[in-house]
Amino acid sequence: MTVLRYSLWLLLLALHGCALQPPAQFYQLQDGAPPLPAADQGPALLLGPLQLADYLQRENLVQRQADDSLSLSQEARWAGSLQDDVGQLLLRQLASRLQTSRIALYPDRVGFDNQLQAVLSISRLDSGASQPARLQAQWRLLDGQGQLRGSRLLSLQAEHDGTARDQVRAQSELLQQLAAELAAAIRALPPSTPPPRPGKRAPAAKAGSGSAPAPLPPVLQAPGRISF
Repeated sequence: MTVLRYSLWLLLLALHGCALQPPAQFYQLQDGAPPLPAADQGPALLLGPLQLADYLQRENLVQRQADDSLSLSQEARWAGSLQDDVGQLLLRQLASRLQTSRIALYPDRVGFDNQLQAVLSISRLDSGASQPARLQAQWRLLDGQGQLRGSRLLSLQAEHDGTARDQVRAQSELLQQLAAELAAAIRALPPSTPPPRPGKRAPAAKAGSGSAPAPLPPVLQAPGRISF
């Protein structure tokens, strides 16, 4: 009887703890609702590979503390893959800012002949209840032949009110600023020089053109028969 009462007490305690724990809240990045491109005026752009820091590859929102340590929020979680959300946000922002629908997210490039490629690495994207949202990234711009046309390291910061919802809003705005900076760098690129075409074979000289004919190879004659 004592064992039964003890088991019931543990069960009630567990249920009480579950009732006190707030339910998980799920969040998605905000893309800012950019307008769709009216016409294809920008280059054919391949976005990616996109590399997101390993510590961000998880379901929970990462919280940075005052001593620069990291913890995982137990209440705030991402509704899906954060890397996929970052890629889609940047894709829509760049399409709107460059006025082009000819844009693809790596590795989805089947049948896509790109004029430019933006290789992007995000090494930091986080915030905390008392820490501002910060983003650190690097991009490299390659032309259609894989030649480097430009690169940049970028660091951005945004304030928020400490709540998880506003932290997500601040991180989303930092990604939108990243897209704006990247689009400006693409527009500032000088036009690339197309690679030289293979040279054509020079036409043969016509008869009577005044040029000396090429010497003929020596004729090998059979040795004559020797008579006795």
